Amino acid sequence: MAITAQDVNKLRQETGAGMMDCKKALTEANGDFEAAKDILRKQGQKIANKRADNATSEGMVLTQVSEDGTTGTVVAVACETEPVSKVEDFRKLAKQVLDVAVSTKAASKEELLAAPQADGRPLQDHITDLMGKIGEKIDVVSYETVSAEKVVSYDHSNGKLGVLVALTNTGGKEEVTEVGKDVAMQIAAMKPIAVDKDGVDAATVQREIEVGKEQARAEGKPEAMLEKIAQGKLNKFYKENTLLNQEFVKDSSLSIAQLLDKTNKGMTVTEFKRVAIG
Repeated sequence: MAITAQDVNKLRQETGAGMMDCKKALTEANGDFEAAKDILRKQGQKIANKRADNATSEGMVLTQVSEDGTTGTVVAVACETEPVSKVEDFRKLAKQVLDVAVSTKAASKEELLAAPQADGRPLQDHITDLMGKIGEKIDVVSYETVSAEKVVSYDHSNGKLGVLVALTNTGGKEEVTEVGKDVAMQIAAMKPIAVDKDGVDAATVQREIEVGKEQARAEGKPEAMLEKIAQGKLNKFYKENTLLNQEFVKDSSLSIAQLLDKTNKGMTVTEFKRVAIG
């Protein structure tokens, strides 16, 4: 049967696929709209399978904090190239992923991707559909949540980095949000690996001790002094790499722990999430 421009445009409006793809699908389906939609979906799956191993170093990171300020959500939706990350359909999809994460409170990324959408199909199918339209791999590479007395978020200007900070013992003070934002920006810039030294895994601690010993040995230090020297280097490692022990970038006379305590006695960070693409 003859495929009209109106038919092609109708399918394009319903699927968002390109005009030529819609025409080809309708032709292959002999004008059957539902069959043509299935063909377009299969095209998305073919691209997903073909590009499964491709690197995704571009995309968007989005955060959202609940109205009561006690729960934060961050998602990272990645693609292969920067131009695609700026396409309106991709940006809408990223926002859709965040909205689904917030509304469903999914317990895992797998549960998030399986969440049914308005058309009854899972979120993953919508991602696959866009892969078919754009021709690139698209993936939800991170999904994290935090809950606390007060949660503050930070979105970096490049759109590829987001931070959530969970605070406790805030005393309900107004300046907590501003201080929390400063701490979130500190996390974005300084990349701490844990909240405090107790959060550093044992393997990392042991590795830093061994490296410290080897450095001291190479400098000709006595064997009896190696352990003490390594412990000193480990303490320096904690100061540089754990959030509460880091110097506050805006005021080096304060550690982050001191900044928080100064804001409200006993105030601290219970956890944080730093999510970046690229």
